Amino acid sequence: MKMTRLRLVFSTLQVVVSIFLLVSCCPASLAAGEFDPYTVLGVGKSATQAEVKKVYKKLAREWHPDKNKSPGAEDMFIKITKSYELLSNEEKRANYDRYGETAENQGYAQQQRQQFQHFHDSFYFDESFFHYQFNKGSKDFADTKYMLHFSQYMNDVVPDSFKKPYLIKITSDWCFSCIHIEPVWKEVVQELEALGMGIGVVDVGYERRLANHLGAHRTPSILGLINGKVTFFHYAVVREHLRQFVENLLPARLVEKVTDQNYMQFLNSWHEENKPHVLLFDQVPVVPLLYKLTAFAYKDYVRFGYVDQGLVETEALLQQYKINTYAPTMLLFKESTDKPVDIIQARGMKKQIIDEFVSNNKFLLVPRLVNQKLFEELCPVKQFHRRRKYCVLLVTSGEDSFTNGNEEFLSFAASNTKEIFRFAYVYQKQQQALCDVLLKDKESVPSQVLILERRNTAGKVSYKAVPGGWNGSEEEKFQLQEQLELLQKDPAFLTSVAVLPELNNEFASMFLLQWIYAAYDYVSQIGDDLLHNNWREMMPLLSLIFSALFILFGTVVIQAFSDSSDEKQTKPKTKEGPQNNSENDSPNASTSSRAPKKSFVEVTELTDITYTSNLVRLRPGHMNVVLVLTDAAKNALLSKFAKEVYSFTGSLTLHFSFLNLDKHKEWMESLLEFAQDAVQIDSDEDDSQHKADYTGYVLALNGHKKYLCLFKPVYTGEDLHMDSSSSSRASSSSRDEAATRKKTASSSLQIHHKLDRLGLWMERLLEGTLPRYYIPSWPGLDKITTSK
Repeated sequence: MKMTRLRLVFSTLQVVVSIFLLVSCCPASLAAGEFDPYTVLGVGKSATQAEVKKVYKKLAREWHPDKNKSPGAEDMFIKITKSYELLSNEEKRANYDRYGETAENQGYAQQQRQQFQHFHDSFYFDESFFHYQFNKGSKDFADTKYMLHFSQYMNDVVPDSFKKPYLIKITSDWCFSCIHIEPVWKEVVQELEALGMGIGVVDVGYERRLANHLGAHRTPSILGLINGKVTFFHYAVVREHLRQFVENLLPARLVEKVTDQNYMQFLNSWHEENKPHVLLFDQVPVVPLLYKLTAFAYKDYVRFGYVDQGLVETEALLQQYKINTYAPTMLLFKESTDKPVDIIQARGMKKQIIDEFVSNNKFLLVPRLVNQKLFEELCPVKQFHRRRKYCVLLVTSGEDSFTNGNEEFLSFAASNTKEIFRFAYVYQKQQQALCDVLLKDKESVPSQVLILERRNTAGKVSYKAVPGGWNGSEEEKFQLQEQLELLQKDPAFLTSVAVLPELNNEFASMFLLQWIYAAYDYVSQIGDDLLHNNWREMMPLLSLIFSALFILFGTVVIQAFSDSSDEKQTKPKTKEGPQNNSENDSPNASTSSRAPKKSFVEVTELTDITYTSNLVRLRPGHMNVVLVLTDAAKNALLSKFAKEVYSFTGSLTLHFSFLNLDKHKEWMESLLEFAQDAVQIDSDEDDSQHKADYTGYVLALNGHKKYLCLFKPVYTGEDLHMDSSSSSRASSSSRDEAATRKKTASSSLQIHHKLDRLGLWMERLLEGTLPRYYIPSWPGLDKITTSK
């Protein structure tokens, strides 16, 4: 009886809780039901941004008050516009999908959500039912402040990861294990965020797309993001492990250890690296994480070195710069290594102090323009008259003989107190395109000073060259100072205008080293994933590797079997009828059946037996390439013909034959009578004493479309530079020379050279660029019949 009552009480309690949950969620849904953007636009919740935009444009044209004069058009147009504004914004759309929030009911829905959360937090349960206070710390601390959305991650977090690393936690509402790591996570976040670390939280229940993009398939998960690359945390969630994980994310060469032996080498590298150098003095043997994060944030501008004050090897360095060992100290050096240009010293070194210290000294007094990014930051585009920035540029060859001029230019820049002037120099050899534009009207001088102002981001500048060259004399300094004073009084002083090309990246040669470092980091990450059995994250890479190996192995096996089958292939029976193959004259010939690619060239004689199959009824798209020869020139011409056309035997649409003039000259003459254009030159050459010699001619015959392409022999035995006469047009002088050569071409060597240009002619045949001579019909079978 008592058990029955307990069950009844428990069931009643479940019903009451369910009703309360439904009632708590309903007001927001009812408020949202008054305005449903999906219904207004007529799209589903899975519609993409492109689909929403397309529907919006269509409805906006239809309901625009200027075109639609119905009474409710204006109200409908306002609803359409509001619906598009809500659905086109990823964050607003996500809030509406989760909570039914719009611009009108956002406050009310948030209040209802807080009331529900208060009720929700009063219950304690997990896998063992009522035990833990469900997800209270997560909602109060991390979810509201550090929550990431997909668009925010792609547009803001990933680009920002090149300046500071991010620590991201993957969680969900029904993740009971997330509650256990929450105290440690909260402590670590508060510590790392103060040092400059980025923090993010991804709720899988609401941002499944982002979680899949990151490769996170379980909760809780912690990952690091740096330079756009994701690395997973695999150890126990304790404070020391998380700090070490963050330090391992950072590149190992950010901060250099400096001692008495190498500090001069470190400071003197400012000219090579084109950066100011910072020395960090502290008493801890390991570089503090704050310094590492600062070095990563300013790695493109400043070089950082660390001095351990507790080492004996640094005592001389401490004495030289009079460092107080009781507080951390930062010294910043530019062109001068004897004395720092700025210094800070404080017991509690804060990130804000360091950022301000470094950002105010990002550039040298006179930096070298080594890439477009530095040029744009050093000489910004003009925005307002009071915020003008002028760039005083020294163009020099960079040779040792002009070092004195560079030093005097540096001393002039150091004495300048005007904020509107920025000084820089450029090596003419490294930035030749830039110097050619600026010095196009100037005489050749070793060094030249120019004053310029960038007008827009497209490269347009106004500039003026200081008269004369630059050697650093007092007179030249006075003249430059006078020019700058005139510019301050009259901005129109810069009379020349030009469009500058983009600067070359002089550090591009270091790309190979950067690639090696990136490859090393990537291999290390793969080893780490394999070590910790992170198979789900490794699955795409492993799939790619095994697919490549399978394709490679399959290709090798197929090739091996293909080679073995070719070696064992037997010779088939010869076709019926008299067929003369090039095996009679060429050692590489064979009577094997035709294949896409052979080790020989199969050449069939064109006779009355093969006439119909090889020409008249040739399949559409196929062509028969016919060599015209005589018995006397047969051996030499067939051998040369096989060598010239061998590389084209892979084509399935080409067939090769030869025609014996001693047997079928009547057919040849009948064919050329039909193609008068092709034979026009030869008919002019025929007279009563000399008949046309067709030996060495090659005909490409298309049996289906009834046209031919003609190759005429080229004698290269005497003149190897003679052009091919594949065209039917030639001058009268060329005909005379050809006739003369025909009379003297009796040796086998001259006959052999008739086909020297046949390979080029075949390429043009396949390209379709040869002239075509159409005929009404092929000569009759009686013309090919051997005369008895």
